[in-house]
Amino acid sequence: MNALILTLNAGSSSIKFALYEVAGETLDPIVKGQVEGIGTAPHFVAKDTAGRLLAESYWEGVGAGQGHARAFKQIWSWLSGAAQGRPILAIGHRVAHGGQTYADPVRIDAEVLKELTRIIPLVPLHQPNNLAAIRAVAAEQPDLPQVACFDTGFHRGRPLVSEQLGLPRALLDRGVRRYGFHGLSYEFIAGRLKDLAPEIAEGRVVVAHLGSGASMAALKGGKSVETTMSFSALDGLPMGTRCGVLDPGVLLFLMREDGLGVKELEDLLYKRSGLLGLSGVSNDLRDLHQSDDPRAREALDYFVYRIGQTLGSLCASLGGIDALVFTAGVGENDADIRARVCRDAAWLGIELDEAANQARGARISPEGAKPSVWVIPTDEEAMIARHTLRVVRGQDANAVRGRGIGQD
Repeated sequence: MNALILTLNAGSSSIKFALYEVAGETLDPIVKGQVEGIGTAPHFVAKDTAGRLLAESYWEGVGAGQGHARAFKQIWSWLSGAAQGRPILAIGHRVAHGGQTYADPVRIDAEVLKELTRIIPLVPLHQPNNLAAIRAVAAEQPDLPQVACFDTGFHRGRPLVSEQLGLPRALLDRGVRRYGFHGLSYEFIAGRLKDLAPEIAEGRVVVAHLGSGASMAALKGGKSVETTMSFSALDGLPMGTRCGVLDPGVLLFLMREDGLGVKELEDLLYKRSGLLGLSGVSNDLRDLHQSDDPRAREALDYFVYRIGQTLGSLCASLGGIDALVFTAGVGENDADIRARVCRDAAWLGIELDEAANQARGARISPEGAKPSVWVIPTDEEAMIARHTLRVVRGQDANAVRGRGIGQD
């Protein structure tokens, strides 16, 4: 009877999960789902890999600090039956930040948890939720191995010039540096590109991870060379509610003239800026496309402009470009944004096959065109599952393979 790997991706009000069956050295996805509305109106849903609903339930919110524990209880209770007697070998977690201590996935013990707690100030809005899920599992299933997989890990090892900020060296030594995020997604894309176009995967590739959280990365030989998110997940591209790149003088102005404190600035930068702040309409690009409000069009224009500007910068870091890859919710599904970005990048030699773009084919540039352009669905859960199995088995990084959810 094959064992299972469970992955958890915890946010402030949700826990996404996926279940994989271990078949030798491969992993096959069988279930995915989430609990959303943690802290308000929790809603559990589970689906098979074809998207068919398997289970759904609701319950009343619980007291502060108990939401993730209650959510995991619901997930575990349902999985106990869905597993059909197959043992769950381990649970893998997406953890926002490994700090300077952890780059590779690691089995969680008291020492690891202590260090991940210590670096909460580096990512105060994400790390506590990740750790809440880890503690919820430990309370419910204390003997079950847990593995932390870091969103910063893929970007570690870049040249120091790429990680530095123009601040006193003492701050660098304290951990104030450009870490980069969305690493699990970029790692998955690098692996998929090796399958789809190995000759391109070894070259100079820019990946645009465009979603509610958005970033871009420059890869060479499948390794991170440069990325847009830096010390925090605020930097780089404008996002659903996050500002993206910002002159720090703006913050000084708001502190001095409006008396804004840390909490007010945090709320402004993380929750009231980006596409929502620019448009005053929505943080969802689908709403902006449909809106007649001129500010919605201006927000879309700014989003596309910043992507194009960033693409040029990343090409400079690579010394050219062999391929552009779109991924994540917007990158995979918004043909209009892809078309606009590609048209603006014609100066790089980028061409678009309009029919392939509308059909969301894997390759959306004309055959033989260089650079080539691709749409590759990402699957961070698949990456977490592979790392988790590798860690609990003590294998090397290339030992575990498998299909992502929804991947043929």
